[in-house]
Amino acid sequence: MDNAAPILRHLPGLMQGGWRDLTFAPFREGVEICDLTPGYPKLALLRYAPGASVPRHRHTGLETIVVLDGSQTDEAGHYPTGSVMVNPEGTEHAVRSEDGCVVLIQWERPVEILEEDGA
Repeated sequence: MDNAAPILRHLPGLMQGGWRDLTFAPFREGVEICDLTPGYPKLALLRYAPGASVPRHRHTGLETIVVLDGSQTDEAGHYPTGSVMVNPEGTEHAVRSEDGCVVLIQWERPVEILEEDGA
């Protein structure tokens, strides 16, 4: 992931709250994104408002998540700050954050949304 090399240098700072100084943009209702790399594979920060969720989706490539602040939950478990999740290609889940969270996320390829919120 050559396009991530400059960002990875700053990973310790992100892990220690440096993400608070970055600019986020709308991504989904209740979820904001800070793109750290152009194109794919994508490296980004997602900031979930309390109660926000991402509907059930399928991974078309590897996804890796590190919870930097707060916690998130899916069908497989609850992930507090410091958790690392790996979702291989073909896996499916829906994600929510009751209290809000910030995650560092890497997608190899875009996800396929299987059902919209409330479906």
